[in-house]
This record gives sequence, structure tokens and C-alpha cells, in this order.
Amino acid sequence: MKRIRSKIAILTIIFSATSSWAGHAESMAVRNCTWCHGASAQGYTPAPRLAGQTRGYLQSQLKDYRTHTRDNPLSKQYMWGAAANLSPQRVRDLAIYFASLKPDPANDGNRQSAALGRTIYYSGLPEANIVACIACHGPNAEGVGEFPRLGGLAYTYLKRRLKQWGEGYHATAKAPMARIASRLSKNQIEALASYLSFVK
Repeated sequence: MKRIRSKIAILTIIFSATSSWAGHAESMAVRNCTWCHGASAQGYTPAPRLAGQTRGYLQSQLKDYRTHTRDNPLSKQYMWGAAANLSPQRVRDLAIYFASLKPDPANDGNRQSAALGRTIYYSGLPEANIVACIACHGPNAEGVGEFPRLGGLAYTYLKRRLKQWGEGYHATAKAPMARIASRLSKNQIEALASYLSFVK
């Protein structure tokens, strides 16, 4: 009986130590992300906000960094290495964690051009055969599945990403984003990025 109790005690100690280590490892992984994306994951320039982003999108992007599908200059410089050794379970855990955080809008766009951006978001540009953003990104720009939340992301980040899509980066990703971005004018990109920065 004493031997059984001793074994149980040893197993309890090992289990506690393992659980403690796992929790520590997870917090280290989160901390590695928040060095650039902010302690509350609300983003810093040029790193985007992760808080409130859709779980599906976060997981797909981490996969794209590992496979080098997401190939813009900052991705190559920072995220290829950061995502290289993440296990599928760690990717899933990080996506769940950041998706659960409350997002705050950046509110840093140009309010004068936001009205045009809102029109583009909800109505598209029929004359250019560009579908409304709402079709994929949701009625409040909250994101749907692997389509990202755009609402409240920083104006500078959104503007840069739209320009990069149009320049051919991330070209192996799913349609229709590359085609849409390549047809947007500079003023339309600025208007759309401005509007989305204010969306809660």
C-alpha cells in the first residue's frame, strides 16, 4: 500500500511539473508574438493587431509563413523564422488565444476619405467589376473563417497590404484578392484603409 501511495505521489509531482512547464512554454510562445504585436496584441507599426483576428485566418497565415507562401518583405524578414518551428498544436493554441482577445480599433485613418471607403466596402466598384468586401469579410468586417477580420486594423497596415497584393505578393493565395487589389487606385486604397481603421 505504501508503495502504491509513493508511486501516486511521484506521478502527481511529475504531472504537476509537466503541466507547469507546458503552461510556461505556451506563455513564452505568446510573449514571442507580443514583442512585436503588443502586450495586448493590439499591434504596433508595422506589426498588425492579432487580438480578435479569426482563428482560421491566424492558422492559415502561420502555415503560409512556414511554406513561404506569404512572401512580402516584412514576412520574409520577421515571420518566416518566427513560424518555422511552430508545431501544428502550437499554431492552433496561438490562434485560439489571439482570436479570444478583444480588439480595439486603430482609429488612425483619414476621416474625410472614410465615406468613400465605406461605399467600396459595402457596394464594391461595379464599373471595375470589383465585388463588395462585405461578401468575404462579413457585414462588420469581422472576418469569416479564413477570411480575415479587417475592422479596426491600422490604416498604415491595411494600406501597405492592399498595395502589396496589387504588386503581386502572396500571389499563390486564394482568389480574388490579388485581382481586386490590383484594380484599386491609390485614392481608393487610402479610402478603404481609412474606413476600416475606424470599424469596431
